Amino acid sequence: MNFRSLAAWRAANHTVGAAHQCQPSMTRRQFARAAAGTAVLGGALGSGLFKPGLADTRASFAPVPIPGGSPFLGGSFHVFGPNSIDPIDAEPITIANLDGSVGLAYISGMVTQTNTQTGETLRLPFTNSDMRFMQGVFRGADGRIHDGTFALV
Repeated sequence: MNFRSLAAWRAANHTVGAAHQCQPSMTRRQFARAAAGTAVLGGALGSGLFKPGLADTRASFAPVPIPGGSPFLGGSFHVFGPNSIDPIDAEPITIANLDGSVGLAYISGMVTQTNTQTGETLRLPFTNSDMRFMQGVFRGADGRIHDGTFALV
């Protein structure tokens, strides 16, 4: 055995030994995060969560309007107005057969109208602005039960 060639080899390859180990390119924490992210993304892609879908035109449905309507509007619109126009106990929803939540607000205040050409502004009042929402399950015109959200502004 030639000790001189062994010493020359050790001098040329100075990374040999316990003190000069290569650092890993990825820590355990980085590996765990990458594995978890890959599992979540793979699960989402595999479940079809990001799969594009086509709209089904046959699935369209129309809610059944409430019978009658505001006498102030001639009864042809299936909605009752604020209590200054219609009775206080008038129906707040505009669709029939709804099982869900209804929100109703009559808002009054001032509006600022700005002309973008000239910069002129006008302050205008508005009174009893009728805003409603309806959310829940209902029987549509097709006779089936549907889940939906509606708004009337």
